[in-house]
Amino acid sequence: MTASRDPLLIDVPERLDGERTLLLAPRAGLGAEMAVVITQSLSHLRPWMPWAQDAPTVESAELVVRRMQADFIARRDLCFQIYARRPDGSPGRLLGGTGLHRIDWAVRRFEIGYWVRPEAAGQGHVSEAVRLLTALAFGTLGARRVEIRCDTRNLKSRAVAERCGFALEGVLRSNVLGVDGHPRDTAVYARIDG
Repeated sequence: MTASRDPLLIDVPERLDGERTLLLAPRAGLGAEMAVVITQSLSHLRPWMPWAQDAPTVESAELVVRRMQADFIARRDLCFQIYARRPDGSPGRLLGGTGLHRIDWAVRRFEIGYWVRPEAAGQGHVSEAVRLLTALAFGTLGARRVEIRCDTRNLKSRAVAERCGFALEGVLRSNVLGVDGHPRDTAVYARIDG
């Protein structure tokens, strides 16, 4: 693939299959289910995710899902929902979300983000999702660089990055405000092509 190819012409798969995990692109009608999963996960997500401070309504979650779907089609942001994969390959329980974000198509740089409901944490679903997205980025999308950024205090998120072969490049000190309004440090992990 040439670096100058318009991203709209790239056939980005809307389904990524792992051994135990399935990633599906956003689709209209998912808002009610997303609202439930986010609401059940608030205490788990609140320390890290600015968007997870209050329980969403079905309507607000549906609006977010439809915006994610539009951004996916436009190749501005490539969000996926994380599902447990049933033995027959069909999607099981909705576990959380992930995706390739903060895309720079000129450089071919992507950032992977992820979250899961508390009872799905520590079961390998996030690591499998990160591996699927990393393969998509360096394969189909021709990535030169893929990053994972997280609060330095988020040890579980950092462990995922390290388990998936991302190297810690450095810590950006006081570069963002945490959900509590205080400056926080960001750990920057990356993998590069070749």
